[in-house]
Amino acid sequence: MSTMPPIPTDAQAVGSPSDAERIARIRQPRMKPGRWIAEIGWRHVVGLAVVVFATFPLVYVLSASLNPTGTLTGSNVLFREISVENYVELLSDPRRPYARWFLNTMVVGVITSLATVFLGALAAYAFSRMRFTGRRVGLLSLLLVQMFPQLLAVVAIYLLMQGLGDVFPILGLDSLAGLILVYLGGALGVNTYLMYGFFNTVPASIDEAAKIDGAGHARIFFTIILRLVAPILAVIGLLSFIGTTSEFVISSALLTSPDNLTLAIGLFRYVSEETSTNYPVFAAGAVLAAIPVVALFLYLQRYIVAGLTAGSVK
Repeated sequence: MSTMPPIPTDAQAVGSPSDAERIARIRQPRMKPGRWIAEIGWRHVVGLAVVVFATFPLVYVLSASLNPTGTLTGSNVLFREISVENYVELLSDPRRPYARWFLNTMVVGVITSLATVFLGALAAYAFSRMRFTGRRVGLLSLLLVQMFPQLLAVVAIYLLMQGLGDVFPILGLDSLAGLILVYLGGALGVNTYLMYGFFNTVPASIDEAAKIDGAGHARIFFTIILRLVAPILAVIGLLSFIGTTSEFVISSALLTSPDNLTLAIGLFRYVSEETSTNYPVFAAGAVLAAIPVVALFLYLQRYIVAGLTAGSVK
């Protein structure tokens, strides 16, 4: 029997990949340098400038934290001297317990972000799935209230916490629990509105199918909806954590004792006193304070784009 010759594939007909690329380059005329700069090259220049503009402050702070001279003028040349003396001084100063400040900040940030996500998800689920009188007015009210920052209510918050401390000392002034309550007071608003848009993208038929099987609102919310809206939960948690760990004005008004301070207030003391200003130690503290935020951002990065865009349209 005579066998048919094998049919050549496309790759065999054209040749090896390198040959195909060489042929394509020969057929396609080279772009002139002036045209390349006008159409493509300027984008690379702008991108490089943005990268340098964004990374230079970070590199400078890292270089200053490793500079043992104790001044910022010695850090003009990046990484001229490398030493961990500033980090040792930062963690060994008994008058400024950085480790305690770091722990306080993590406790406040984690509890506030988790509670913010939970409260915002409950409110968003109610506004998205339930129909009741005042629903639209309530949504608009939450959004309008957030137009006025908590900074405008610092005096009122201080007096309120002072009076609350007379009844419940654990929730009054100079307490982390009271600071967390103040942060949770502004947890709704924009967060709820953002979650509400994301909840609306989840088909209501899923809820109806679960109700046919006998599930109530609580079971639907905790076992079905929360898993489907994980991206927006991650985004709200990240934004809340960053906001609470870097907040300064309200925490500086409510916290006074050195052991209860957060990083924002504690690090400010390194540069606020004229006689004992130490910017390299301040830079070392800033580098360590940025590690949890960067780690959390990298861990939740896959959720960020989906969480911010999926709820923008119906």
